Amino acid sequence: MNALLKLKTLGELKASGYKSRSISTELRENLIDAIRNGKNPFPGILGYEKTVMPDIQRAILSGHNINLLGLRGQAKTRIARQMTALLDEYIPVLKGSEINEDPLQPITNSAKEYISIHGDQTEIFWMHRDDRFVEKLATPDVTVADLIGDIDPIKAANLKISYSDERAIHFGLIPRSNRCIFVINELPDLQARIQVALFNILQEGDIQIRGFRMRLALDIRFIFTANPEDYTNRGSIVTPLKDRIESQIVTHYPKSIKIAKTITAQEANLPKAQTDLVEVPDMLRDLVEQIGFEARSSDFVDPKSGVSARLSISAFENLVSTAERRALINGEKKTIARVSDLWGTIPAINGKIELVYEGEQEGPVNVAKFLISKAIRTQFVNYFPDPERIKRAKEKNPYEQVILWFNQNNEVDLLLDEPNAGWREKLLLVEGLETLVKQFHKEANEDEKLLLMEFTLYGLASFSLINRMALDSNVLFKDLMSSVFSDDDFDEEDEDYNLN
Repeated sequence: MNALLKLKTLGELKASGYKSRSISTELRENLIDAIRNGKNPFPGILGYEKTVMPDIQRAILSGHNINLLGLRGQAKTRIARQMTALLDEYIPVLKGSEINEDPLQPITNSAKEYISIHGDQTEIFWMHRDDRFVEKLATPDVTVADLIGDIDPIKAANLKISYSDERAIHFGLIPRSNRCIFVINELPDLQARIQVALFNILQEGDIQIRGFRMRLALDIRFIFTANPEDYTNRGSIVTPLKDRIESQIVTHYPKSIKIAKTITAQEANLPKAQTDLVEVPDMLRDLVEQIGFEARSSDFVDPKSGVSARLSISAFENLVSTAERRALINGEKKTIARVSDLWGTIPAINGKIELVYEGEQEGPVNVAKFLISKAIRTQFVNYFPDPERIKRAKEKNPYEQVILWFNQNNEVDLLLDEPNAGWREKLLLVEGLETLVKQFHKEANEDEKLLLMEFTLYGLASFSLINRMALDSNVLFKDLMSSVFSDDDFDEEDEDYNLN
């Protein structure tokens, strides 16, 4: 390839024996090489190994244009962008061509005429595959001229040519994407009359501009993305266009906490200063991911809108920042993230969920608190015995001593910005709490033990074994009967979803 990059003229290109190939052939043959060599052409796309990726590979091998159909935050655009890795590293382009024409196979009359005049001295340049990706977000203001092109009267006047001359055409994004991957995001948002303009380009390869018809053998691989909710709420893909898109591939959210956690760790943007200061145990990473899973099944959240993977990523970043802020306030050089730090994730959750009517009535903050608490309840039984199962089986209750301590009018008031020493001191006050954690987590170090002790308090509250009152700057744990005389805005376990 380095030798080819030294070629500057059409004559040199011919003499080298270079063979042109279509973008479909590039993608197909390079994918075949990747599969045979065990290489992953889509690094960082996790959870799709047995579902979406095989479909994408089949579509590429078939030479298909693709529509990626899925809810927001399912890596659709990222997949499209990474497809450039399957293109040849460099391709020759006719110098001066507006539409990246192949010097060996020109498609416009002007290019053919230029080559006939200059012959083997026709200049070429080499285009890198990273420059062969064009992306357009479908918005209501997109016009046919933007995508296809229009007659340019100024150009016609300067060249002293008539409007019937193809040189008077100002090419739009699609012709200028010749020999490239062209992506239209949120296709249903594109007006129907604009979608109609794509028919011939997709199938016949010709374009029509204000009645001026010209045959152009455009070589483009189209990738579309669409949200299924768009089909009904904001627009739709017109049937003839959908018929011309050969493969429609459905994406999905991570199917396990493990995969979701790996994605978040990969995508979270954490400065080194934060990671040096704040330790985040796996338990809290699991809790952050569980929030997203709870949101996707919550009666308060619109399932058709989806809950983006960006919720977990943003929430995790906020979790670390909350712990960092607490450490900075207290002048601490090292800290461990706490369950209480999940309160700092509420702004990230608020911005990533669309609420149904019932959720709007409760308010986004209360819904975010509800999702956090549901996540705690779900994850608690992965670390400690299930209180409900113990009650049904009438087994010895391992939480009895802790509950009894609270029933004796004792309470624990944990400040959200509590220094490490104060946090430790207050947790150790609860009789039976340290013994309980040691019983089920003998291998835990000191910091992990304290975190599990705090987690136990939240877990017992989520199962209504003790009472929890969440205030602006602190969380108060008391005996269960105190809830009769108080207004707990974090009572997430009511079957009727009453958050008040």
